[in-house]
Amino acid sequence: MTENLRVRTWTDPSWTATDIALLDELERDEKFLPVDAPRALLSVRLSEVTANTTSPARQELDLRLLARERGYRVVGVARDLNVSAATVPPWRRPQLGPWLRDRAPEFDLLLFWQLDRLVRRAADLTTMIDWCLRFGKNLVSRHDPIDLATEAGRTLAAVLGSIAEIEAANTGMRRASLWNYAKTQTAWLVGKPAYGYTVAEDADGRSALAIDEKARRALHWCRARVLQGASVRRLAKVLVRAGVCGPGLTASTLLRRLRNPALMGYRVEEDKKGGVRRSKLLLGREGHPIRIAEAIFTEEQFQELQTTLDQRSKAQPARRPGGATAFLGVLVCADCGTHMTAQRTRSNTGRCYEYLRCRACRGGGQGAPDPHSVYARLMTDVLSILGDEPVRIREYARNRWVETSTGKTFRQSWAEGGMEAMASDLVRAGITCKVTRSKIPKVRAPRIRMELVIPDDARQRLVVVRDEFAAGL
Repeated sequence: MTENLRVRTWTDPSWTATDIALLDELERDEKFLPVDAPRALLSVRLSEVTANTTSPARQELDLRLLARERGYRVVGVARDLNVSAATVPPWRRPQLGPWLRDRAPEFDLLLFWQLDRLVRRAADLTTMIDWCLRFGKNLVSRHDPIDLATEAGRTLAAVLGSIAEIEAANTGMRRASLWNYAKTQTAWLVGKPAYGYTVAEDADGRSALAIDEKARRALHWCRARVLQGASVRRLAKVLVRAGVCGPGLTASTLLRRLRNPALMGYRVEEDKKGGVRRSKLLLGREGHPIRIAEAIFTEEQFQELQTTLDQRSKAQPARRPGGATAFLGVLVCADCGTHMTAQRTRSNTGRCYEYLRCRACRGGGQGAPDPHSVYARLMTDVLSILGDEPVRIREYARNRWVETSTGKTFRQSWAEGGMEAMASDLVRAGITCKVTRSKIPKVRAPRIRMELVIPDDARQRLVVVRDEFAAGL
């Protein structure tokens, strides 16, 4: 484990030759520790790596020196750089999180440089203390007298955690104040500009928004095609194929770009109402939009585009709460391998039709009508194979994970939780169902054949892993 972690130190510019020499010395000294020496996991974190911050190398070496001083064996280093402790709790960090959630048997105590390197919220510290007490772990700080083995140590940790939270709150207030000030200015101070614009300098050397000519041409081309009747989904594919936009462009992303009032050169903010990601105009003190850049679309061009998009959206049925597709991620097209989703259309008479379609086959493939009959067949097949399997849960016992039975079968569990519970378990286990659609002469609906694909380790994946930090979210 240590050898794999050290690969990063040789390519990290914060590690000097002197640092590496000290690291070698500390690792040599570790070899003389007794076999039963306490196992320490080091947590190194920085919100932003700059020249004015304590380098990751300095933090790690300080912690290794503390480990040598106290006779701890270092079993791993979790390096979370450019990660804010005010917004990301320890159990959700890229490197520390997996250790806390899945590798708890591998260490006895968690070492960190200073309390604010671990948490910035008192609630997060409380959650970590509760977790340590349940799992028999300890928290040790290089620069704070924290020791969970004593009541005084736990009390001090709580007090220091409250101080760290106050400091984080002050930082958040300063950041919010900057954003509120920036919203009222015609100059561009902070933030990421809307698609179609880029940050440049004006004649006075101040930051300002300038039109990205390539993006402007793409937006005008899209507007013209939309007015001619082209679908946004089709336009997104053409833009990606032409290399104008990246491969991650989706129809929904392109639609948000075309609906953004910022294209008229005005300042906007996120519209959090309605459950749909949109931007809305931000009005100044006099109630007028704040112009911050040259317009890509005139107000007439923008409103004409919105009217056309609105007319099309009215023909689409409202989105169902929780999504329209059951077993999303389980049902896949046997021909193209993409996930199948439920598509609904409404005829001129008002009748609604629902089909299961894929993404890569032409026209969505032979649409499978009556998705609920497909869901029912899938549930029957799954129950016949896994229904009588016992539901097992992973629990922590004396520095190891053990699996115990809940006393229920999956048939009973799914009877209580319904299709949603079954779909969640199937996705977790990596179980898929290949759907083959075959054309029947003179019949509109295709023949449907379903094949259940179960990985060799599916039963192990079905073991329920509790989220020990759920209460701290």
